[in-house]
Amino acid sequence: MAETQFVSLAFTTYQTNRLFFIGCNQQGRVAAHERLFDKPMGMYGINNSLFVSTRYQIWRFDNYLAPEEIYQQSDCLYIPRTAYTTGDLNVHDVVLDKSEELLFVNTDFSCLATISNDYSFVPLWQPPFISKLVAEDRCHLNGLAMRDGEPAYVTACSSTDTAAGWRNHRVKGGVVIDVQTNDIIATGLSMPHSPRWYGGKLWLLNSGTGELGYIEAGQFVPLTFCPGFGRGLAFWDKYAVVGLSKLRARPFSGLALETRLTQENKVAQCGLMVIDMSNGEIVHWLRFDGVVEELFDVVVLPGVRQPKALGLQRVFMQASIC
Repeated sequence: MAETQFVSLAFTTYQTNRLFFIGCNQQGRVAAHERLFDKPMGMYGINNSLFVSTRYQIWRFDNYLAPEEIYQQSDCLYIPRTAYTTGDLNVHDVVLDKSEELLFVNTDFSCLATISNDYSFVPLWQPPFISKLVAEDRCHLNGLAMRDGEPAYVTACSSTDTAAGWRNHRVKGGVVIDVQTNDIIATGLSMPHSPRWYGGKLWLLNSGTGELGYIEAGQFVPLTFCPGFGRGLAFWDKYAVVGLSKLRARPFSGLALETRLTQENKVAQCGLMVIDMSNGEIVHWLRFDGVVEELFDVVVLPGVRQPKALGLQRVFMQASIC
């Protein structure tokens, strides 16, 4: 995909504290690059910048290289420029709105929020069923879809208003909420994640059933079964890129995904799937075996063949003189 479409991918795995880049080297082979961060999760890429949420900070990286410039075979070198310290909010999706304001899903406090010079965060919106902003992860608000540069839809694993109440509603308690109207527009989902508005449709991962699909007339319409727990969804042209994780025993037990995998004599996979949205066919696979078992988010980096990033260790930071 990197070679034929002139795009690269970045993805996070908080399970092993890594930010990965996948591109194509000058010989036309897959090129991978990684950096260590503390619990990297949500990402947002725009122009020459990349935003990444970590355990208690949100980082902004900017590409240091000029057009046509190459650094150690890389045509894009992300340098950490700014860190917004939020504290441990369990930040999931991060985005920029049309005013270039940084927004994020504050999962622990069950709200959408932005950064502040005076506080850990400023709440901007909360689901209508959430009665109090406390660090109790009441509904596991996790995903944010933007439309025309404004917050449009969010996903949550339930509509509960008690501490960690969503954990008892993982099978069919998931909801999609319209941020502008406060209406719940879809119910009966299983741990939905990664809502994205693309091509005139609201796409999402119905993670508990292992399906990529879209919302139509209040119903989830599945397109493709993905043999893993889906988190992380990005689009390029007619393709969807889906992040998949293996199943953890306690949080994922009893899900329809687990049952279907057993019936089809399959095991949950960890990796990236490229799906042709015109027919639902899986056209590319990148599987991970070994220590990496869970992914969280994925973004497409257009016009980049082989991206890299400087790490936060002293040896990298000392040399980053621009």
